[in-house]
Amino acid sequence: MATLLDMVYLLITIYTWLIVAQALLSWFPMSPGTILYSINGAIRGLTEPYLSLFRRFLPTPRVGSVGIDLSAIVGLLVLIVVLQLLRQLSF
Repeated sequence: MATLLDMVYLLITIYTWLIVAQALLSWFPMSPGTILYSINGAIRGLTEPYLSLFRRFLPTPRVGSVGIDLSAIVGLLVLIVVLQLLRQLSF
């Protein structure tokens, strides 16, 4: 049982870092055909289904004419809570 919990913990940790990487990559301009564009596409393909769950329920706050996407922050908070719960179960 502990090994299964450790594996789930590791997978959620990796997924958390993928969300952080996607958020950081969104700050940079991407040109199609570059390696950074390909990496961003792969990470976005992995994280977008999870983050889109939160976008449905979260309003997009506006700062001037720019909308701020809070789905990554809320998604990370949910994953951190799950990680803490898993940590409690493993002890």
